[in-house]
Amino acid sequence: MAHGKRFNAAVKQVDNDKQYPLADAVALVKQLATAKFDETVEMHFRLGIDPRHSDQQVRSTVLLPNGLGKTVRVIVFAEGDDARKAEAAGADVIGDDATISRIQNENWMEFDAALAVPSMMARVGRVARILGPRGLMPNPKAGTVVQSDDLERAIQELKAGRVEFRNDKTGNLHVPAGKASFDVQKLTENVQAVLDAVQRNRPSSVKGAFIRRLVITSTMGPGVKVEVGGQAV
Repeated sequence: MAHGKRFNAAVKQVDNDKQYPLADAVALVKQLATAKFDETVEMHFRLGIDPRHSDQQVRSTVLLPNGLGKTVRVIVFAEGDDARKAEAAGADVIGDDATISRIQNENWMEFDAALAVPSMMARVGRVARILGPRGLMPNPKAGTVVQSDDLERAIQELKAGRVEFRNDKTGNLHVPAGKASFDVQKLTENVQAVLDAVQRNRPSSVKGAFIRRLVITSTMGPGVKVEVGGQAV
């Protein structure tokens, strides 16, 4: 794949044989994010898991201390009192039967995060094949199937920057950690929060190195390798 002059110039500023301390890596990624829009800072993990095994799946959420730097549109699949409670708590869309049909028939997807109360899950299952590949299918393990009493907290956390992460079929993990416009300290705090959350979710059956490589990049910038726990990965 051919890259432009801006990207090629940025690549020359990265020592590809070096694993940078986390704060230095964040500062370099921010420095090299020179696109005309506010680039997203992303973390890409290569994990030492076998994704074919159900006991080696890595899936959880992390609340970024400084948010994602964007407005998060939240849909809540609920009805009756739960729907009214979700609306009062700031839900952007209430997912009722008509909304589910719209997703199913029109591929309507004007939301960034989804929650559901348990009583709606059978109906939400009708659109699982649409929501699942986009990481939007509510799931108890990810904390996105919530009881009525937890709706307000869950909605507020999503809007404040709660991010779900899940390994892909190759055992890699890709997590957004904020915007390049954030200052270095705020970006570093977010990146550290993601790293801590991933490490906490190490499957007990994994042997050897869990995080084999961590690369931080911006949307249009080159990757920067990071040291994890003082060790090059």
